[in-house]
Amino acid sequence: MNKKIIALAAILLCFATAGIFAERSEDASSETAVEQTSNSDAFKYIAACLAVGLACIAGGSAVGKIGSAAMGAMSENAELSGKALPFVGLAEGICLWGFLVALLIIIL
Repeated sequence: MNKKIIALAAILLCFATAGIFAERSEDASSETAVEQTSNSDAFKYIAACLAVGLACIAGGSAVGKIGSAAMGAMSENAELSGKALPFVGLAEGICLWGFLVALLIIIL
């Protein structure tokens, strides 16, 4: 599949998830305050979804490229496995940083 289509589908999925979790209170007495709070919450969830989604897309593409290069290098020389595998772990750390940022966005 085309990478642009996959990225667009992931972003749309993030927006749909943010729309599902953005809650609106139906208190009629303070309608403007509720609208401001719900808009703030919606933007918070959208930002968290984008942080995780984009970090996971970037981490997945990095692991794919680094992993294939590491396997190619290890097929030539088996002693390189100890030097190549930590780079794959560093690429996976991108996803964890995205999750940490999203968690901080939601909590704070």
